[in-house]
Parts: sequence; structure tokens; C-alpha cells
Amino acid sequence: MLEERMNQEQLEELAEAMLTIRTRDEAFLFFEDIFTIKELQAVAQRLAVARLLKQKVTYQDIADQTGASTATISRVNRSLTYGAGGYQMVLGRMKDTSGAASDE
Repeated sequence: MLEERMNQEQLEELAEAMLTIRTRDEAFLFFEDIFTIKELQAVAQRLAVARLLKQKVTYQDIADQTGASTATISRVNRSLTYGAGGYQMVLGRMKDTSGAASDE
């Protein structure tokens, strides 16, 4: 589990900090301060990969659309399949661009 591999107190503080974000603009402000550009790009890319994997898009099409390597796509797929369920939870709560709830 993630908590066992990281400093528990710091991880809890990060979770609490994220829970204080109320708007998309606030999220952007926090992201800009806490992540480097490369870190933010990597995290955003992984979420995009997870969304496309849930839509059953092929690895090649995902790589073409996101620029992610097949190794990254495979790691995200492993998390979707065997992980803690975080991707499924978040993707299930997000709305797609048409305003309809995403599947699951």
C-alpha cells in the first residue's frame, strides 16, 4: 500500500491539502506551485491514458493520442486492473465533455 512506502504524516498532509481545493482554478493554482511542469504533464498524461484504457482504446491509439510510451500505458493498465481502485473511482466521478457521466 502507498502509505507504507511513504512518510505517512506527509502523505496525510498532502491528502488534506488536496481536499481543501474547491474549484478548478484553485486546483490549477495548487498544481502550478506543487508540481514541476514535467510532473504535472506526467500525472495528466496517466489520467488521460486511464480514461482511454477504460474506453477500450488500443495501446497504439493511446500512444498516438497522448504521447505516452507503451511502458507507461502498461503500468496504468496494471493499476486499473490490480491497483487500489483510485483511477476507477475518479474516472467514475468525472463527467465527459458532453456532460454525461462516464461509464462506471
